Amino acid sequence: MTDRLDVVVGRPGRDPAGWDGPARLLTAYHLGTQAEKGEAVADAAALPARYRAEVSDPRAAFHDDVVLLARSGSIAVGCVVITAAVEGRSEIKRLWTDPEFRGHGVASRLMGAALTHAEQGGACTVRLSVWKWRTGAIALYERLGFAVVEPWDARDELVCMERTVRVGAGCRPADGDGRYRSASVVRPR
Repeated sequence: MTDRLDVVVGRPGRDPAGWDGPARLLTAYHLGTQAEKGEAVADAAALPARYRAEVSDPRAAFHDDVVLLARSGSIAVGCVVITAAVEGRSEIKRLWTDPEFRGHGVASRLMGAALTHAEQGGACTVRLSVWKWRTGAIALYERLGFAVVEPWDARDELVCMERTVRVGAGCRPADGDGRYRSASVVRPR
């Protein structure tokens, strides 16, 4: 990794102009993902409807979630989405760093902020899914304490991972014996 950038992580804000950064980053994320899956599309208008909604109006698409944005000066360089805790579990989605800013700790700082938000929001565990060819992202998640778990999403080549962020009061055990949910480790296919 090269020198760390001076990056600030926070929410985009109420001003619609503040959502231009997330829209641009999410567009790059989805176009890149489609290409990696061998289903490249020419532009955002050709994305599947679900993803078009995210890039055309991320504020509306993620109205129940928290979008965190990394900025270097006035430039949006990375984003991540964290869902509200449901039954003690949050999910991290759409982690993306602009390729020009990779290798400077942006994704690590976004993940740190997302994990802190999840814990403060009442999550006991955080889960995420990642395509198996994104080995750099998987390595980052493993460094941050995530473990591969049984998939909850049936799509081929998707790796599901989970990590505990908090135990104790408010965290529901998986069963009646008082033990907290723990991830059983499985290897990617």
